[in-house]
Amino acid sequence: MKKLLLLFSVIILVSCKSAYLDSKKVTVLLDINKETDDNAFVNLKNYSNDFVFDMKYATADNFLKEKVYPCDECFLRVKTIKSLLQANQAFMAKGYRIKLYDCYRPLAIQKKMWKLVPNPTYVANPKKGSIHNKGGAVDITLVDSTGAELNMGTGFDFFGPEAGHNYTELSAEILSNREFLKAVMLQFNFKPFDSEWWHYNLNNSAADEVSNLKWRCND
Repeated sequence: MKKLLLLFSVIILVSCKSAYLDSKKVTVLLDINKETDDNAFVNLKNYSNDFVFDMKYATADNFLKEKVYPCDECFLRVKTIKSLLQANQAFMAKGYRIKLYDCYRPLAIQKKMWKLVPNPTYVANPKKGSIHNKGGAVDITLVDSTGAELNMGTGFDFFGPEAGHNYTELSAEILSNREFLKAVMLQFNFKPFDSEWWHYNLNNSAADEVSNLKWRCND
């Protein structure tokens, strides 16, 4: 009986540990191409220093008006990061880099967002799940060499037709910036989301499982 109880305790401990994503930082950047499991969740910050991070849901600066992530990490599946790194290299060659607003999002947060904005044009119904919940979506913009954001016409998480890719009543500069972002992302295996200029899904990521994994902050 004692052996069974001990085994049961170990199983619980392992299960509890596996229910969280580790946000521990590495001292030396890892090589994403050495990761053998393309579907594993990993922290983008452990593979590159070339991105700018403004993780909105780790602050109150979002449409929820409250902090819902414990810290500003960017977890994604390995395959998503591989494509994202390639896209960022292409932008950097032209003097820009990707700024991230959101990455993987636990399903619990998706439910909270749906409760506030139950409109599938702007927020995925949690019954089906968002590609964010699958680790295959990123919300991004571009910054120039000074760190200034390119003018995209609206802010992040703007709920209105002006945020859509098909909205054309914008300046030539804004339309050009959106097209530049989209063209490079398409080149590296991402596709845009029609109503949000900032949202990109990795191709074929819809087939992945929805996740509610959360992360602990180690800082």
